[in-house]
Amino acid sequence: MCGIIGLAKIRDDAVYEAYDGLLMLQHRGQDSAGLVSFDGKKFYERRGKGLVQDVFEESDIRSLRGPMAIGHCRYTTCGNCDDINEAQPFFVNAPLGIYLIHNGNLTNTNQMRELIQNNYHRHLRTGSDTEILLNVFADQIYQVMKRKGENDLPKVIFEATRLTMQKITGAYSIITLIDTVGMYVFRDPRGIRPLVMGKRETTRGTDWAFASEDVALKALGFEILRDVNPGEGILIDKNGTMTSHQCVKGKLMPCIFEYVYLARPDSMINKISVYKTRLRLGASLAKQIAKAHLEIDSVMPVPDSGRPLALQISQDLGIKYREGLVKNRYVGRTFIMPGQAMRQKSIRRKLNVIELEFKNRNILLVDDSIVRGNTIKKIISMCRQAGAKHVYVASGAPAVRNPDVYGVDIPTRAELIANGLTTEEIRKVIGADALFYQTVEDLVAAAKAGNPEIKQFHTGVFDGHYVTPEVTEAYLQEVEFQGRGLQQKNNQEIPLLSV
Repeated sequence: MCGIIGLAKIRDDAVYEAYDGLLMLQHRGQDSAGLVSFDGKKFYERRGKGLVQDVFEESDIRSLRGPMAIGHCRYTTCGNCDDINEAQPFFVNAPLGIYLIHNGNLTNTNQMRELIQNNYHRHLRTGSDTEILLNVFADQIYQVMKRKGENDLPKVIFEATRLTMQKITGAYSIITLIDTVGMYVFRDPRGIRPLVMGKRETTRGTDWAFASEDVALKALGFEILRDVNPGEGILIDKNGTMTSHQCVKGKLMPCIFEYVYLARPDSMINKISVYKTRLRLGASLAKQIAKAHLEIDSVMPVPDSGRPLALQISQDLGIKYREGLVKNRYVGRTFIMPGQAMRQKSIRRKLNVIELEFKNRNILLVDDSIVRGNTIKKIISMCRQAGAKHVYVASGAPAVRNPDVYGVDIPTRAELIANGLTTEEIRKVIGADALFYQTVEDLVAAAKAGNPEIKQFHTGVFDGHYVTPEVTEAYLQEVEFQGRGLQQKNNQEIPLLSV
């Protein structure tokens, strides 16, 4: 669920706005950040580990010259989060010189890695699927140029994209800078991960921008045009001319987890309001809770993404809304922290309770989702220590029972608290007095209400229905095996250096 942004301006350096836009996408990844600019002749690069504001000094920004720039903040799902070589953007110098940033996750990395090394004779330096994707794309450009020449590079790029999409599988929203061509973006044929397009008219012409979420572009004064279509490629040349081509036939099947947790509430993704979706999720939960006839003194969100759900539940049930958990905003999102130990430490530093809101009261906690169960279990314990009589829990998402293979760090069933357990068993494990899960049907209905044209969402983490055919039970078992940090060799299990 990385954050990506690209700006193509008529004049003036683009990096300042790319940096500002990347700050708006920080919630999508905090492992590393990178910026690359292009002045039409030369690329300028800076990347590093950590948050956007920590990676870039003022001198770095001044040095990244040119009217085109792309930026990335990384959330590691493939590769080694501690290796700076895996921070994006990635670069290849042939056939044209390409910088590429990627949000998503490929599902055929092993096959593509063998193809690149054995057939394309290209060297891979990292364990990142982004490097694999870039090298496949670059080789397809080379192959098309050999057959058709270099007279019409836009056609070469579009054809190479079509061939790339035939080879790679999974989720990918891509922004590139290509020497002698300009800025080029494309999105996988199912549009699993988001990518939005904006423009801004100036006295000198049209500026163009692309980002994972529209909030980044709105903050920069861009008019939101539309989402990049599944299977579409869009080129902005060095003169600011936009050309679009449907490289392969696409059918939108976006990841529904974006609306539950990943995206900011003020975002519109695939014409669906994230905030309105979360309100609708709260309404459906309220109906469930009402049937239980519990004595509830106050409805309380787990900040921040549980807030819209809690507000709607409070309104529908006629129970007062209270803020009893105070979030330390200088601690990152625990869900995207690498490693269980790091997540546990961050939970303890992340939230404090307002004891007066708990003493001798029955509390309904509302969270966006329960994945590993670390956060909610700790919060329930904190509530009881503050004097709560009963602690009930409502989850805006259904029980997460399966790994995600499209760019969310849910690699193994063993890590999931819902793995093999009933709702009642989960309730006992986390220490709640009652537990309510959203149903998959209500979840889909809440998102679909915002855009009825979408017929299917990726809901595999909840119900096992993945939107790409290569994701079979055998594939999931392989992912789980790798997710445990092990590989099979000579009938022995050997720790992987990176997965």
